[in-house]
Parts: sequence; C-alpha cells; structure tokens
Amino acid sequence: MTRSDLVALLSDRFGQLAQRDTEFAVKTILDAMSDALARGHRIEIRGFGSFQVNRRPPRMGRNPRSGEQVLIPEKLVPHFKPGKALREAVDAKGGAAAATSET
Repeated sequence: MTRSDLVALLSDRFGQLAQRDTEFAVKTILDAMSDALARGHRIEIRGFGSFQVNRRPPRMGRNPRSGEQVLIPEKLVPHFKPGKALREAVDAKGGAAAATSET
C-alpha cells in the first residue's frame, strides 16, 4: 500500500473528509513520526507496533571493485517491531492464504 492508496482508502471510508484534507492528515502524521524518530524518540502505536532508532556501529567493509578495506561509519537506522495484534492478524491471514493455495 502506498501513501496515495492510504489517502484514497481513508477518503472513501470517511466521506465527510475531502481528499485534500485526508492527504493533509496523513502527511501530518507521517511528518510527526519522522520528526520524533529524528530526535531519537520511540513511537508506540498499541495493537500495531513500535518504531525506534537503532545504532549500527562502525565497521570495516570492502570496496567490491578494488578489494581494499573501507571504514563504514556509524549509522542510526529506523526499526519497526510489530505488535502482538498485528503479528497475529498477519499470521491468521497468511495461514488462510497458504491453506487455500495448497488445495
């Protein structure tokens, strides 16, 4: 699902909202989440999951062309951990899809 798919789905589900308002709401939520992660905060959405920033330590890598060693600097990367309800919902849907494809 893309951002535009989400906007269209919410706009259809909530007819009182114009598509432009729905797009603004989705953009505002995603911007707020991005800003919180950039500041190092943790985001938790009950029943869905949590987002946090993980640190990848510096390490030595290799240049694939020359084979020389290169220092790869430390990185901060976003990480998503699904909540129990989301894991169970995906597992239930995945199990049903796998069962129907086997028959």
